[in-house]
Amino acid sequence: MNGTTRRMKRLFDKTSGNTLILALDHGANEGMIDGLGAIPSILKDLSSSEVQGVILNKGLARHFSSIIPEDINLIIQMNAGTRHGSPSYNKNIVCSIQEALRLGADAVSVHVNIGNELEDRMLVDLGEITDEAHQLGIPVLATVFARGSQIVNEHDSSLVAHCIRIGAELGPDIVAVPYPDNGDAFRKAVEASPIPVLVTGGPLGQTIEGAINNTLRGLESGCKGCCIGRNVFQTKNPIESMEKLAKAIHKKSVNTDT
Repeated sequence: MNGTTRRMKRLFDKTSGNTLILALDHGANEGMIDGLGAIPSILKDLSSSEVQGVILNKGLARHFSSIIPEDINLIIQMNAGTRHGSPSYNKNIVCSIQEALRLGADAVSVHVNIGNELEDRMLVDLGEITDEAHQLGIPVLATVFARGSQIVNEHDSSLVAHCIRIGAELGPDIVAVPYPDNGDAFRKAVEASPIPVLVTGGPLGQTIEGAINNTLRGLESGCKGCCIGRNVFQTKNPIESMEKLAKAIHKKSVNTDT
């Protein structure tokens, strides 16, 4: 068993076989949005939430990795962009694998947007990061969205299915995509994927109950969990929201009507 395989096993719950990953990397892209000030307190309390991993940019990882519970995997976000950029969907590499390891990374994350004039470079970045990470036994999570000048509806099932297939074809260990709003191409792509597929947290402003329902539909289609950010950390009680989501993902009783 190589290092990548060993670390991959740690990213999934031993009983359910699923994973819940909390993304706290939004500050670089969005600026000082609501909820980011609570990151230290959220990290300290993660042990009670049955979360398997947390995604941080390298700066926050440097400052806060010491307060992340030892049973929670640290995932370093490798690329970034800002909403003020032209175009806003651009992502550039901002961290090396060596730096991620120095920060204590258990895995790394790369965001790719397809359907735009920059997708070729972002796909190259994914390939190079994946190669470098695997040389050192580090798993790679690829978040792939259809987002850009050529995209009308990023939640179209055929587009999301293509995003899944990019993950399957280009070498990362896990792929995270939005849950689609139509068609059955999504289910077929999940079934055909040799790597685990996660659903992302859903539209901005969605309630935690909505996120849970989206995740449950993803699980029914064969997905292995959820990677979610602001629809948790911007709730009144992020840890309670994570606990509710974890119960759904790890197949425990949960009430989505409250």
